[in-house]
Amino acid sequence: MRVTLLDLLPEWLDKWRMAVNVGKTAAIAFNIRRPLRNLQLRGQGIAWQTSVRYLGCYIDASLNMIRMVDHTVCQAAAARSMLHQKNRLQVQQNKCLRLATGAPRYVRNDVIHRDTRTPAVEEFVRNLAHRMFVRADNGPYQHLHGIAPHRERPPNGRPLPRELLLVAEPAGADAYGNEDGDEMDDAHTGLDTAPAQDSE
Repeated sequence: MRVTLLDLLPEWLDKWRMAVNVGKTAAIAFNIRRPLRNLQLRGQGIAWQTSVRYLGCYIDASLNMIRMVDHTVCQAAAARSMLHQKNRLQVQQNKCLRLATGAPRYVRNDVIHRDTRTPAVEEFVRNLAHRMFVRADNGPYQHLHGIAPHRERPPNGRPLPRELLLVAEPAGADAYGNEDGDEMDDAHTGLDTAPAQDSE
């Protein structure tokens, strides 16, 4: 009877007290066209596969990495699709503000945000990021100073995190009242607060 390395594997596993899930074990052969014999480990069959996953990497029998590339492209597409969920959050905020204020359909969403002093979702997140960078720079921890510093980039390069904050000022003093809690300028609300004149 011919003894193979696979037949000696259970004894070696028991010696080193290692366990193997045979149900999750697969076999793959590279560039072999002759018929492959059946493999067994601990009395259970091991299926031959054309593609296996090892340490997070998909390996196929032809070694052309098609399965790995397809998996990576799907992951990137899923990440991009998750970014579109922020539009759903903004739509939900618009609906809630319109319902709370009872504004008619012809009133623009930006007008409702302005009059209610409610920042949009993107402005709110930008404001949080701005405060985080300021708190990190002014804090006592030296290793947090200068997180995501400004770097020179070509005009067509993607912006860094802090460069995104320079596109528009955070929703603070100019748009929704300053950080000290002062009242907002009347010009931002669109309300006429001029004193009424005494009628003769």
